[in-house]
Amino acid sequence: MVYSFYEICWFFFIYSFIGWSAEVCAAAFNRKKFINRGFVNGPFCPVYGIGAAAFTIFLPELRENLFFLFLGGVILASFIEFTTGALLEKVFHKKWWDYSKIRFNFEGYICLRYSVLWGIFAVLMIYFVNPFFASLLSLLPHLPGVITLWVLGGLLIVDALGTALAILGMQKRMRQITQLTEEMGKVSKLLENAITRKITGRMEKAFPALDAKNLKGQEKQKAKSKVFAEGCSFYKLISLFFIGAFLGDVTETIFCLITTGRLMSRSSVVYGPFSIVWGLGCALLTAVLYRIKDKSDSYIFIAGTLLGGAYEYICSVFTELLFGTVFWDYSGFRFNLGGRINLLYCFFWGIAAVVWMKLLYPHLSRWIEKLPLKTGIILCNIMIIFMVFNCLLSALALSRYEERQRMEDAQIQTESPSGLDVFLDTHFDNTRMEKIYPNAKLVE
Repeated sequence: MVYSFYEICWFFFIYSFIGWSAEVCAAAFNRKKFINRGFVNGPFCPVYGIGAAAFTIFLPELRENLFFLFLGGVILASFIEFTTGALLEKVFHKKWWDYSKIRFNFEGYICLRYSVLWGIFAVLMIYFVNPFFASLLSLLPHLPGVITLWVLGGLLIVDALGTALAILGMQKRMRQITQLTEEMGKVSKLLENAITRKITGRMEKAFPALDAKNLKGQEKQKAKSKVFAEGCSFYKLISLFFIGAFLGDVTETIFCLITTGRLMSRSSVVYGPFSIVWGLGCALLTAVLYRIKDKSDSYIFIAGTLLGGAYEYICSVFTELLFGTVFWDYSGFRFNLGGRINLLYCFFWGIAAVVWMKLLYPHLSRWIEKLPLKTGIILCNIMIIFMVFNCLLSALALSRYEERQRMEDAQIQTESPSGLDVFLDTHFDNTRMEKIYPNAKLVE
């Protein structure tokens, strides 16, 4: 069953509330008192809502095979939980949860016990729970439902921003504000006490690792560096995105030439040899696997296999939903999952993770850091602007290509195409689009 965006938004809030209730009950049982375990102050745990929304979007096509549905839930949930935990630690410098004491865990972010539980929840959600909630939502008048979603969304955004600022305030302690005038300093201190003290206290109780006392010394670590893109910083990841996008496109082109004897484009965009999937994969895997780069090859291989497979599956579904186009299909491979991923290519992701973290990344990181600070920042910003424009134009060209194909199939002629349509038809006609995306297939 395919659910509408309206229903998915409701599922997000419903499951966020259910997850928050479960966390609060578990905390009350363990600590014998009420503790708000949510990231935000309201009765929501967004990570549960994100997981439920992801299950609703990505897993329904697997419902015909119970085992694949369960496996998809395990992989997808593990991917979300691992990346969320790693990114939160990257931002706030502390773990929000730690499964290190549970057997069969991976870096304390995920463990087999809860991943299996998520897989069971995925099966129950797709078969029973989601249809039940959908039937209840059908009883709710649409306009009040939409208004309620907007209100809940606005409150959640404000709540999340306030909580994030309060947590960052535990680290920064209003460092910049103290440079203002004495009068403004008093006002700021008053506001800090009124708005953030309660949030800070709640977060310290819910997540002891975030205690402000444990965050002393962070200011020293955040001293401005004179080295461009030092460590695993934003500009380092941006640089790796472009390098990975280029190397991924070249690698796929050579692989296709060797296996099929055909020289074909593997680019994701209309300008330049860039594979967005590989670029994002390099940046994401680097951000997530950076802290285990010194682990054994087999350790990194397993992590790369699981994370890469989940990432490729998500990209496949996302691009199909966004563009109505399938860019790759592995249905002819053995051990494939919905034609979106297959075991062999998942192993390729694992091998790529080892080669990347052990061989390529150390050299590339040193080369990137040799760039002058200002030059590196300017180059990265220019490339970001270029790629944003490139992706937007590629999306428009693909959308127009899809529209032309469907009109040709239905033998429909547009009476008066817009100026943008004329531009896209002229510069990105069917011949050029089929050359750029030779494996693209339109779907309903």
